[in-house]
Amino acid sequence: MKPLPPEILLHLAKILQVPLKGLVAVIELLDEGGTVPFIARYRKEATGNLDEVQIRAIEEKLAYSRELEDRRAMVLKTIEEQGKLTD
Repeated sequence: MKPLPPEILLHLAKILQVPLKGLVAVIELLDEGGTVPFIARYRKEATGNLDEVQIRAIEEKLAYSRELEDRRAMVLKTIEEQGKLTD
């Protein structure tokens, strides 16, 4: 999976009210194929004791943020191909 920029990770941690370290750990575990129940039950030490509800919220916001970043990149590429992208 494509990593998100640090400013987006900070924003996600702030809006979800979770520690950045726990957020990053959950993202890594999800990217490795871990499921929400597995992460909540067996990886508490890595996530800083985040519960299943918090992990599910991270999963949803992560998917949304990645889709948004992909869309943003596609729009920028399209504008650039048209020769209309300026500073």
